[in-house]
Amino acid sequence: MAAIRNLGAMKGGHGGPPPPQRPETDSPPPNLLYAAAMHIGLFAPMATPFADAAFLHALGGAAEERGFHSIWIGEHVVFFDQYESKYPYADDGKIAIPSDSGLLDPFTALTFLASATKTVRLGTGVCLVPQRNPVYTAKEVATLDWLSGGRFDFGVGIGWLEEEFRSLQVPFARRAGRTRSYLEVMRRLWCDPVSEYADDFYSLPACRAYPKPVQQPHPPIYFGGESDAALKRVADIGQGWFGFNIGPAAVADRLRHLDTLLAARGRSRKDVRIAISPYMLPCDFDTVQRYRDAGVEQVILMPLAFDPDSLRATLDQLAETIVEPAKRL
Repeated sequence: MAAIRNLGAMKGGHGGPPPPQRPETDSPPPNLLYAAAMHIGLFAPMATPFADAAFLHALGGAAEERGFHSIWIGEHVVFFDQYESKYPYADDGKIAIPSDSGLLDPFTALTFLASATKTVRLGTGVCLVPQRNPVYTAKEVATLDWLSGGRFDFGVGIGWLEEEFRSLQVPFARRAGRTRSYLEVMRRLWCDPVSEYADDFYSLPACRAYPKPVQQPHPPIYFGGESDAALKRVADIGQGWFGFNIGPAAVADRLRHLDTLLAARGRSRKDVRIAISPYMLPCDFDTVQRYRDAGVEQVILMPLAFDPDSLRATLDQLAETIVEPAKRL
């Protein structure tokens, strides 16, 4: 305890923590991350039982060695045998994960991947912000960005599975407004020496949160979703759009609408990054070119592999047919 009390004396006796010393990083600032070639990332379904430590270690090393730009991991804390909510990315409204399986916590898995990699970017695709406590989430984001040397992209969404909200005793209604509120709480914690905020959803008393993220002013926030409301969130407060299960023609239409929304706010396409995951849609190099022509800067592919050997083989094939050709676009 004496050592903790002495922190104040070390900084002139004011009692506050020393200013953050951000670790050195070779990562370029966010506005330069996508200035060169078309980037190819991976959307990695981290489901048990196959997603163990050996699988994650293989994923990180193999992705980095083969030139993939990023790895993204989704989030659901629980699943259900029966549910009324409609999964928006399947015709039958059901997510294709057995109820006796489950997803790894994205921040734990991404931190594991951060320790197994040096350059690949790491993202949540997406974090269900309104289900979570914003103070703890801000801490997890800042910690991951700190430990990865500024390699984190914060993909966020408002959620679709009402039963999951009930299990967490969080209202499903007004979740879009709750998301905006919680992100503002997080922004205050990431950016302000003394953080304080209050609105209808959350009251944060004056407090200090460290470490601050490496990326300034904070890791880029990518909003998931393809609706007009989702694109409005991108235009209002986002630094990126994470489109999911959407083809090149539909992307082009959505980006025209996003351009209109951005212009109304005095912003333009150069202010946001565009990342698209085809998810279950077929995607070859020709499709990647069509995404690029529509205005996409990063295509995030899902490798269907369930053990380290098949994962490496799948990534070999994707590197040869898509990653390397994409570098020349």
